[in-house]
Amino acid sequence: MVNSNKPQKNEQISKSSEQDEKWQIIPDNLPYEDGFSGRIIWAAFFVGLIMLPGSIYLELVTGKSFAGAAEWVTIIMFIEISKRLFIKLKPQEAIILYWLAAGLAATGLGASGLSAGSSVHGAPFAKMIWFQYLIQSPQADGLAQLLPQWVAPERGSESLITRTLFSIEWLEPILLAVLVSILGLVNTLSLGYLLFRITADTERLPFPLAPVQAAGAIALAESSAGEETWRWRLFTIGAMIGLAWGILYVVVPTVSGVVLTKAVEVFPIPFADFTPRFRDVLPASPIGIGTDIATLLVGFVLPFWIVVGTFISSFIITFIANPTLYHFGFLYSWSPGMSTIPTSINNTIDFWLSFSSIGVSLVIGLIGLIAFFRTLLRKPGRSGGAKRVVKPPSGRGDFKISIPILLWVLSTLCFILLVYYLEPMFPIWISAIFGFVWTPFFSYIGARMIGLTGSPYGSSFPYAREGSFYLSGYKGVAIWFAPVPLFDHSGVVATFRQLELTRTRFPSLVKLYILSLVLLIVFSFLFYALIWKLAPIPSSAYPFVEKMWPLQATMETIWIKSTMPGGSDVIGRLIHWDYISAGMGVTFALYGILSFLKAPPLLFYGLVAGLSTGAWIHYTLPTFVGAMLGRFYFGRRFGQKRWRAYAPIILAGYGCGLGLIGMAAVSLVLIAKSTSQIMF
Repeated sequence: MVNSNKPQKNEQISKSSEQDEKWQIIPDNLPYEDGFSGRIIWAAFFVGLIMLPGSIYLELVTGKSFAGAAEWVTIIMFIEISKRLFIKLKPQEAIILYWLAAGLAATGLGASGLSAGSSVHGAPFAKMIWFQYLIQSPQADGLAQLLPQWVAPERGSESLITRTLFSIEWLEPILLAVLVSILGLVNTLSLGYLLFRITADTERLPFPLAPVQAAGAIALAESSAGEETWRWRLFTIGAMIGLAWGILYVVVPTVSGVVLTKAVEVFPIPFADFTPRFRDVLPASPIGIGTDIATLLVGFVLPFWIVVGTFISSFIITFIANPTLYHFGFLYSWSPGMSTIPTSINNTIDFWLSFSSIGVSLVIGLIGLIAFFRTLLRKPGRSGGAKRVVKPPSGRGDFKISIPILLWVLSTLCFILLVYYLEPMFPIWISAIFGFVWTPFFSYIGARMIGLTGSPYGSSFPYAREGSFYLSGYKGVAIWFAPVPLFDHSGVVATFRQLELTRTRFPSLVKLYILSLVLLIVFSFLFYALIWKLAPIPSSAYPFVEKMWPLQATMETIWIKSTMPGGSDVIGRLIHWDYISAGMGVTFALYGILSFLKAPPLLFYGLVAGLSTGAWIHYTLPTFVGAMLGRFYFGRRFGQKRWRAYAPIILAGYGCGLGLIGMAAVSLVLIAKSTSQIMF
């Protein structure tokens, strides 16, 4: 009897293991391979020549770019080419294609300051387009003549009047932008790799959103061999959802803006704003609902307790805290009739910047550092001990740890010396603190939050750069445009994790970044020069920047003028030490209470994420609905393990479908604009 039952039991175990393997998001049997090949080089030229100009134009017009669309469009196009050539695209090549398109299509428009961090993945010449506007704007009256030559040509120069980058007057800014981009690439890759080794190898954080791109790349790679697996079927379902929604959400407003005098929005973009309607019931509270389905689909993927915690705290802030703070006079800048954005800005300045963005962020950083050192100090034989990171996985292509450390130190020193060369009046020790202390500290906080929650909630320290300039006693304007090494390199950690999931060797990413940077410097220069020549930026031809850049210029020049003789006292209004202390106290108390109650650890990080001023109810509510549907409906219908495999691929397919339809719409607009320029 006993012997006769053993085969049945073994057979059941075997079937169970087969089912578990079937519904794995990422197969475990993939070997590590190099994802960089000749096809990647051809794809890079395709993205640079076709995707980049569309991305630049789309961001100028709508504030969106192809940064979330070009990836899937590029992969699909090369998969179709591979099918006709009877070539199978490897998962490693698919994920490298994804990050190739992501890096080249991200334009980095609208940001102020010459940041190296944004120049790595964005177009370095986007900054010049911003600077040419800033120097000519009315907001810059009184300081434009003080700007150094390495920022932009002086106001009234021939190159600004004729709107051309092909001028000797732009030579110094161009050379500086290229140098900063190269140093930024080295700094990002080196520190990003070190942070990956800490958060992924040592702390074993889950990185909940990393499987989205990885699973999508594997699904598409499987389709290139003619295999219609369950991953491909789910990817196409998500793509159809993205296509259908994109027609209403992207195509109608984009194309109608060309045909009609005013764009038609079927749904308000990016959210429906109800703040003015609730001004009497909920004063000083941003109220609205996000209109992009992606906010709901993300709830399928994020850890459940992260979503619950974020929703709870954002709900409390929106419906209880903000009205109460307004009643007692803490949110004194708000006035009835304000919409979501002005309400949020004023609330941030009055209270939440000090309480949440500074006080809460400091506690998150301390908790993260304590957790990291506790992990390192565990006994090697215990679970979670330091023994796990002595040797990285074989075949992953890891680097000798001393090499990225040396490269990061050298590149940071170069930034510090470059800032001193450009503006010797600024204290060099501040640049050193930013480069060697601030950047790794807050990059680690961001990387740890990405590893836990999928997003860098609470990892930023707003106005740190501005506050340090103001408090240093520096007088002048040049430092506001210098590449001070205040960066956040947490995003590249998730990229390394996706490479690991798809079994892609890490040297592939280094080769990709070098190629992308070279092509980006060339193509971004050409296309920004061309688009600027078509019409002034900003102007009615580019409605998004025409609306948003004057506001950004106002905020930027307020800070810049604060370091001029007789400048305004900005810092005194922004920083409130009692609010910072309160934020730290509340966060510590919350951490202690939840630890005592043995609540899920991710619930704490979700609550902290909701404390962030960016966690509006507009987005946390749809994400919460998605999490509830995923856990209590789809999870029960398909099984929790199977649904956890389904959700990331559906989300990846949605991004692909939305990107395809968005690309088609913008192509029509570019053709229409180009023909109108030729005819008239």
